[in-house]
Amino acid sequence: MTRTPRPPLPTRLTTCHTTVTDPLARPLLDELTHEYSTRYARPVDLSREYPAEEFAPPGGAFLLLLADGAPVAGGAYRRYDARTAELKRIWTHSGHRRRGLGRRVLAALEEDAAARGYSRVYLTTGPRQPEAKGLYLAAGYRPLFDLSVPPESIGPLPFVKHLEIPRP
Repeated sequence: MTRTPRPPLPTRLTTCHTTVTDPLARPLLDELTHEYSTRYARPVDLSREYPAEEFAPPGGAFLLLLADGAPVAGGAYRRYDARTAELKRIWTHSGHRRRGLGRRVLAALEEDAAARGYSRVYLTTGPRQPEAKGLYLAAGYRPLFDLSVPPESIGPLPFVKHLEIPRP
């Protein structure tokens, strides 16, 4: 199988705090919606899943990773409980995968959540997302499920990770 070479990733990557409703986020969220709908063979509407304000300060955040001003990855968190942030909507544009961008988004979300006083993060991923499961395991997340059981028999796969809270 011949692979089409990907264009090089621009060297200027920046993190942008924004909102779920920012037009800059639309292409990533549209692609995420399409991916979920395809993998799970059912329509998915992320705009109805959670209100946008849940991903806004003070309890949440929505971040985009920009390459020369264009979104290539992103993610969000919202308040799960007083000490736990729940990560959601972590996504890398299909043309920029396998370059460590997902890990960069995770690190930025963790750093932001810790700076807001959260001491742990929680997330779930779907059973048909082995790439996400691998990312979270590689990034030090502890699975709250039996890794030896087929993911489809579990449903959503929960993970947790404790954060280092920055000292003033």
